[in-house]
Amino acid sequence: MDDLGRAVAVPETVRRIVSLVPSLTESVAATVPEALVGATDWCSHPADLDVARVKGTKNPDLEAIRKLRPDVVLANAEENRLADLEALRAAGIAVWVTKIETLDEAFVSLDRMFTYACRTGRPAWLDAAEAAWRTATADGRRRTAIIPIWRRPWMVVGRDTFTGDVLKRLGVDNLYAGHADRYPKIPLPELVEHRPELVVLPDEPYAFSATDGPECFPGSTCALVSGRLLTWYGPSLVEAPERLRRDLGG
Repeated sequence: MDDLGRAVAVPETVRRIVSLVPSLTESVAATVPEALVGATDWCSHPADLDVARVKGTKNPDLEAIRKLRPDVVLANAEENRLADLEALRAAGIAVWVTKIETLDEAFVSLDRMFTYACRTGRPAWLDAAEAAWRTATADGRRRTAIIPIWRRPWMVVGRDTFTGDVLKRLGVDNLYAGHADRYPKIPLPELVEHRPELVVLPDEPYAFSATDGPECFPGSTCALVSGRLLTWYGPSLVEAPERLRRDLGG
């Protein structure tokens, strides 16, 4: 069963995989690259990825996926639309859905995905990632932060998110962790009024930069970080704790 508890009829041997999630694409490419035959247009890692493209995570080309004859399609409960996944299932394609909101869930989910959906062994990089985060403890100092992910309108990280859990492990507490929404829209004046100790500005999904974002939060320390290191669950988890701690100023 996948992370949603749904039985998935994965063949005993998996030779053709389509991934609809950038971080899962990178994970498969680093583990069984010969099996990866399709990925979304947003799948940017590894940089030399040479597979068929099947449009986006929210608007995949279902016919193109069918023509690739995948043994399994990898998806995510947050990234992909249920209607698209149901259409693939209706076409007789095995669809494996991950659901990841914490680091611990990421480690368990990825292990299960490779074992049962990809029919391969546990990758060495997953062991390295767990080891890296096992020793990635905060230095005792805790800071309160807001984590914008978009502007026009302003949106921030809210409750129950992988991003929030990653930051918590590094001593950064999300000011909006108790919000009813996972990615609430918050007017900029309200964000500024909180005067957070830290504003974490990732470069995706919105490409915040030194000249686009920090100027909106006078008096607050702004940390520009890699969105991939903050939000992706895959090989990037190996380097994420050290690089994020440095970029967060911890």
